[in-house]
Amino acid sequence: MTDLFIQVRIFDIIDVFLVALLFYWFYRILKGTSAISIFLGIVAIFLIWQVVKVLQMELLSTILGAFVSVGFIALIIIFQPEIRRFLFTIGTQAKEGKWVNRFKFLRHNANLDLDAITQACANMAEIKQGALILIARNNLLDDIVATGVVVNADINNSLIENIFFKNSPLHDGAMVIRNNRITAARCILPVSQKTNIPGHYGLRHRAAIGVTEVNDCIALVVSEETGRISMVIDGEIRTVKPLELRATIEKELGKIH
Repeated sequence: MTDLFIQVRIFDIIDVFLVALLFYWFYRILKGTSAISIFLGIVAIFLIWQVVKVLQMELLSTILGAFVSVGFIALIIIFQPEIRRFLFTIGTQAKEGKWVNRFKFLRHNANLDLDAITQACANMAEIKQGALILIARNNLLDDIVATGVVVNADINNSLIENIFFKNSPLHDGAMVIRNNRITAARCILPVSQKTNIPGHYGLRHRAAIGVTEVNDCIALVVSEETGRISMVIDGEIRTVKPLELRATIEKELGKIH
């Protein structure tokens, strides 16, 4: 009678759990993007392939198996941004322990002049002057800095406001702040491919969402249409009042990722 039952080992349960966790992780990363439909289609084809293999339907199993094998390279190309984001998430979590991350936060943001940053954002919000500022956290955003113009200046609210003045040659693009310095300006950022971003958000907001999806940083956006200040972290955007901005940034910088 025991031969009639499926033999299940503890490692089989662990295997199923890990695969389910992997699929859930991919789903969370792809949720809200155009790639989610492709991902669900791939999962459906893979499950059908496994079923026809069990049922020993040789012809259909061979066709689906060939599709899965040949399509692997194509999937890497299609999902390149999502795979990069997935690997970045794993790398930043597994690379270092939380105390090392805490040390890096303290080192990168030691004596960060939040008063100047928040004052500049408040002043620009009041006159509806658009701005996009990145504050580095775990990584130093070298690839982002390389796309812009090196400034390497002390943080000063007047300097920040002048850089984002509409007639300034450096106003278009993002400013990068790290090690308590304005490192670069006019930096080019990747735009998020999410399809569920509200329509009232412009390119600045989409760029802020896109850069924080694949980099560990805080993005501050001042809207030139509404004057609202938005904070973006890990691809999630929220509006922050000027008086709450300093405390909110301090709170986020103190978190261990």
